Amino acid sequence: MKDLLILGIDTSGKTASAAISEDDFIIGQASVFTNLTHSEAIMPLCKNLLKDCGITLDDVGKIAVSCGPGSYTGLRIGIAAAKAMAFALNAECCGISTLESLAYNLTDCDGIICPVMKARAELVYNAVFKCENKKITRLSEDRIINRKELYEILCGMDSKVTVNGDGADDFCKDYPDSRIKTASPLLKYQLAASLCIASLDIPSVSPEMLSASYLQPTKAEKERLTNIS
Repeated sequence: MKDLLILGIDTSGKTASAAISEDDFIIGQASVFTNLTHSEAIMPLCKNLLKDCGITLDDVGKIAVSCGPGSYTGLRIGIAAAKAMAFALNAECCGISTLESLAYNLTDCDGIICPVMKARAELVYNAVFKCENKKITRLSEDRIINRKELYEILCGMDSKVTVNGDGADDFCKDYPDSRIKTASPLLKYQLAASLCIASLDIPSVSPEMLSASYLQPTKAEKERLTNIS
């Protein structure tokens, strides 16, 4: 049986990232922090990556994409690109929580994995996971939580904690604790390669089922609710 080729796409943050894997072997990955919008950057990034790896888009059997939380515009662009390619290829789709993909960055860190992404003021996007023998287990749902409340939750856990995400440095600086450390810079932010690996553990869906999870109302939704009230 031919191994499954997976294309991972992450546009949830400021950096666009794409990766290609053969099952759990990462063939290649490319990331770019650019002044271009994700809509301008992600498709050329995927095209060049596939070319460099000697793979055609027709060879891809699954598309894994970050579905949030993250940048409203970035998530929509990534999901739209994943849907378009999946429909064209008749490929499987896998929408993966940005927080869960961050946890998969740290499969070599046994203990508690705590992705922290900036939301607003003292609030962060967060979920808590456990890693044991390279297996990631979810301990909480994705949520918006006050940083102090999160720290109190982590203090009640009897294991070392590794924090990553764009809110990790500020969190560890403001809540210093010898049991809580930040991930290395290479593993701190979103990686499309982690989407590829996570997609092996998460059920696939049809392209039309892909949707973004913002965890808070978008600007348009806030304006609509204001007008209603």
